[in-house]
Amino acid sequence: MRIYTRTGDTGETGLIGGQRVPKDDPRVEAYGTVDELNAVLGVARGYLRDQHELDALLERIQNELFDIGAELASPPERAAQFQTIEERHIRAMEEAIDRFEEELPPLRQFILPGGTQAAAYLHLARTVCRRAERQVVRLSHSSTINAAIVKYLNRLSDLLFVMARVANHRAGVEDVKWGEPGWRRKRAKSQEETP
Repeated sequence: MRIYTRTGDTGETGLIGGQRVPKDDPRVEAYGTVDELNAVLGVARGYLRDQHELDALLERIQNELFDIGAELASPPERAAQFQTIEERHIRAMEEAIDRFEEELPPLRQFILPGGTQAAAYLHLARTVCRRAERQVVRLSHSSTINAAIVKYLNRLSDLLFVMARVANHRAGVEDVKWGEPGWRRKRAKSQEETP
């Protein structure tokens, strides 16, 4: 089977069921961004080979994201047959967040994406996840979608943030703290100069 079909050469793509839509259609943007998120998680997993718990959780999430992609790639009248994301998936992520936070020092200031390579990619995945959430919300304005998908992506971005911190913590690397912002330094300096 050839990987290229030439059917997308005119700027259209096919949804599940055969309907043709432009490649910049909100539905394609939504499932395409979910696919991008899945790819970034694959990179993050490459740096988590020695962290089996985190790697296994990300593998499960990648499978769930593939399910979400199939549901989003279906027109509303066919989406129900691919609907797999439910409240239980969201509860499972909340439980993981709570469990991971127990081993982390309290967060007392904003942190910057970084630290270990695994943590940096988990932070990148978090930002792509937020974009996927925005794309799905945009799609929901013009089409019926499974409301659990928006909740799932919202909670997943929280989980990825915590997982990035856990990856750093377990590697003995401190989170990168947000330094004193430039506007605050500038204000402090101007106050010092005031007689």
